[in-house]
Amino acid sequence: MFNNPTRNDWLLLAGFSLAVLCLPILLEPIGAAYPALMQKFCIFGIFAIGFNILFGLTGYLSFGHAAFLGVGSYAAVWSFKLFTMNAIPAIVMAVVFAALFALAIGYISLRRSGIYFSILTLAFAQMSYNLAYSVLTPLTNGETGLQLSLQDPRMIDALFFEPAAGLPRVNLFALNISGGGYAGFYLCAIALIVCFFISLCIFRSPFGLMLRAIKSNQMRMRYTGFNTRPYLLAAFVISGMYAGLAGGLMAATDPLVGAERMQWTASGEVVLMTILGGAGTLVGPVLGAAAIKYFENIFSAFSDTVLHTVFGFLPDMIEDPIVAFFSLFVGDGWNLTLGVVFMLIVIFLPGGIMEGLRRLYALFRRPPDGKIKATSTQIQPAE
Repeated sequence: MFNNPTRNDWLLLAGFSLAVLCLPILLEPIGAAYPALMQKFCIFGIFAIGFNILFGLTGYLSFGHAAFLGVGSYAAVWSFKLFTMNAIPAIVMAVVFAALFALAIGYISLRRSGIYFSILTLAFAQMSYNLAYSVLTPLTNGETGLQLSLQDPRMIDALFFEPAAGLPRVNLFALNISGGGYAGFYLCAIALIVCFFISLCIFRSPFGLMLRAIKSNQMRMRYTGFNTRPYLLAAFVISGMYAGLAGGLMAATDPLVGAERMQWTASGEVVLMTILGGAGTLVGPVLGAAAIKYFENIFSAFSDTVLHTVFGFLPDMIEDPIVAFFSLFVGDGWNLTLGVVFMLIVIFLPGGIMEGLRRLYALFRRPPDGKIKATSTQIQPAE
């Protein structure tokens, strides 16, 4: 199913791994080098990589991937409540339950394609969201959200440890994962690197080539007698497993989950991340996820008080209109800024951030005279 990675693939993996592990150093100049934010970069990077396997390779646009994110989070928290506070079983349960849920939804949704497939996935996600608030309240705790309590059995931990005062913390072999520390960040970072490597193998494999062929012309493949549904279903389940892993890591770093993780806005966010970074590319979705989460953190922190401080040197008659204008794009209105940026990217860089980087690379590689030297060819006489 998978080809052996080439030398360039190993170099790409090494560079990606080095960049992820050195995020605390690389993000220091832009004020983003604190573990809680870097955890978000890694978790949503995993989410976007998984979505890109489905959307970027097959062209099938799902608006319901947040359902798998929520299922993974709920499964992980139940693992903490019932069995152990160790993060490994919780992450495994999150991936398994998300895979089973994706298999059920994908089996039904993939009977249709195009906009009908997108609407079906959106409908299933909204059904899951509403069920979590109503019928499934005993499992999800409704609007309050599922969280740990002192009365949880934690059967495996009870066999080996005496219960301590207060709520226990998520751990990974004595390392505290929850609480926004560096241990939680490096767990997410290692998971991101592993997920990137699996995605790299899929992209370079015959399986990935088949998914690209489906995106290129699925009708022609069907006319030749080729059954594309098993490949689409496999891509859908793998994508759902990535989302479940992201949800499990969310629960591991913060063991509290609510149904809002399954809302349609969360599904739309991963679509924006993938398109912003570059759908169908390896690194693009990770860059898109990091960019959105960084700007969300930066722009949402600007309040009217901060803006008045920034423009305080101006006269009041000028300061007040300027603050009123910029307040539309920051604070609670930062989504307007995201919308404007996304619109500009789609218009001028349809390939996302990766296309912009390729254009810059081509610009710097251009010869000084601006002309590309053509290779000289000698005309051969006809035989």
